[in-house]
Amino acid sequence: MKRYLSTYGVTAALCALACGHASGASTADSPGAETLPAFLSAGGAGQQTLRWQSVDDDVLASQTGKYAGSQMISGFVLNLLSQWHLPNGATAVAQGSLVVAQNAANQVSAQVQTAAHVLDAGHGTNAANSGANPDASANGGQNVSVNGVSQVTQVAGNNNVGTNATQIDYSNNAAQFANVAGGSASPSASAANATGTVKAGIAFANGGVTVSLQTPAGIATQSIAPGNAQQAGSIAQLLQVAGNSQQVANQLQLVLQTQQISGAMLRQTGVLQALRNVR
Repeated sequence: MKRYLSTYGVTAALCALACGHASGASTADSPGAETLPAFLSAGGAGQQTLRWQSVDDDVLASQTGKYAGSQMISGFVLNLLSQWHLPNGATAVAQGSLVVAQNAANQVSAQVQTAAHVLDAGHGTNAANSGANPDASANGGQNVSVNGVSQVTQVAGNNNVGTNATQIDYSNNAAQFANVAGGSASPSASAANATGTVKAGIAFANGGVTVSLQTPAGIATQSIAPGNAQQAGSIAQLLQVAGNSQQVANQLQLVLQTQQISGAMLRQTGVLQALRNVR
């Protein structure tokens, strides 16, 4: 199962209700064996014996659906990459990978790799040669705070390309590192040009991670904050560009490693989750 999230929107909603009794849910109507609606009546006469019933939005809103229970997850791989290419040739890159795995003895191990690079090629990037527009501004996005995933892109200028992309996936393959070019086993890495006008950094700390790029034309950040008693965890991606001909990208990939599970156990888990969703 994959979930793709990007700045082009998050569009995925599917609800399927099987026939049968629904004594635990209040409904708008009780049609019993009434004639099927048109979208269910395309088949033969045998299908007319199916039972269906309408369900209010407030009932659907309380249904959480199937999900991967904590006992099904044995590890994960988290890959992050932020990169910025300026029109004068300067580049800032921050990248990291975290692998957490659980063995047969339920022992958990974690490995991390990070890297940060800034290439300025002697240009001495500044506001004048970086494509930055001193008369433009992009701000406010850093104040957005939500539970779950947030992606904010603010652009003031022309000929810019900016992308926030998040992929959440499930796999039963062994967890493996992504290719972190020039990376080290340190939980953090940072880099800057000689004048300090272009910076890149990444840090795994306090149960989360932050990635940051800073240039004269704006900033790009990614962060993961763990949940606590007051609020749920969050994934946030932010692009703020005030300039022209900038190329910026935030990429995050989270692969949850699932344990091998038999078909019978999978069905049992599905039934248990369905029962929990009936209120």
